[in-house]
Amino acid sequence: MKKIVALTVTAASLMASTLVQDAKNAGLMPIPSSQTELLKLTDNPKNPITKAKVKLGQKLYMDPRLSRSGLISCNTCHNLMEGGDDGVGPSTGHMWRHNPHHLNAPTVYNAVFFGSQFWDGRAKDLEEQAQGPALAHPEMAATKGHIEEVVKSMPQYVKAFKKAYGDNVKITFEKITDTIANFERTLVTPAPFDAFMNGYEEAMTPKQKEGLKTFIQVGCASCHNGVALGGEMNVLNVAATYKYMNVGDFKGDKNGMVKVPTLRNITETAPYFHNGMIWNLKDAIKEMGRIQLGMKITDKQAASIEAFLGSLTGKKPHMMMPMLPASTNKTPKPNLN
Repeated sequence: MKKIVALTVTAASLMASTLVQDAKNAGLMPIPSSQTELLKLTDNPKNPITKAKVKLGQKLYMDPRLSRSGLISCNTCHNLMEGGDDGVGPSTGHMWRHNPHHLNAPTVYNAVFFGSQFWDGRAKDLEEQAQGPALAHPEMAATKGHIEEVVKSMPQYVKAFKKAYGDNVKITFEKITDTIANFERTLVTPAPFDAFMNGYEEAMTPKQKEGLKTFIQVGCASCHNGVALGGEMNVLNVAATYKYMNVGDFKGDKNGMVKVPTLRNITETAPYFHNGMIWNLKDAIKEMGRIQLGMKITDKQAASIEAFLGSLTGKKPHMMMPMLPASTNKTPKPNLN
């Protein structure tokens, strides 16, 4: 009896090892379990991660006073209390305006692993990306001067910047957004998939493992790969045209390339696609198979892939809502127009 059990365990281990290797061969990579190795992927030598920057960056990320109206923060569209997005179709910003291109807010969780930022990939990293929404009129609608004035008006913020960067720090718009990006670099969510890929065979359920096989076999990993299982640029509408392509005017960058969304925490980030027109995950899987792979994904295959995607729902970093500095007489007043 013991010999049979031992053989069964060995066979299961071999199957798991083979699946891990198949996943690696398909380009799928786990979040490293080693903090040292993880830091190599998340840190920016030009903006090194430090505890002081991260603590300050979290406050700035949550502070709606950086916006023109005093109502919209980074967290408004990238809500860290759920999937790191806003859970609506087109993003909604200043004066309750929808994104003019009907674009959906991508999750900020694990965005540090993306090869480029924004749907058209126009920003190379989180530091560059953080500048865009703050100044965009349909989003936070602020100016560089407004944001600098808000931060400089509060002694607690000034003190925190000196602690993070030294007494001679010059508080500029770029320094503020770099600090927000420093915090965003820590928003990593290791999941059961990562534990499985890193050697813990029981981290994924049998259905999830079978779903990983299906995911690889049908070709999903051809675009959704790397640590983020997405995040790079690729052509949309390879085999057919997305059925909601006429909603919004977004067609990608000048070469028709669109950023591949991450599949991490995908069960928490509906609606799907660049314009947020599909709410059901199985429907999104089938539509992606049709337009990108040129194949009809069956109900069984879609259910199997969805089971695997559940293994990508990760553990969020533990954080408490920060208490923000009090406004002063020098703090710019909200402008709702």
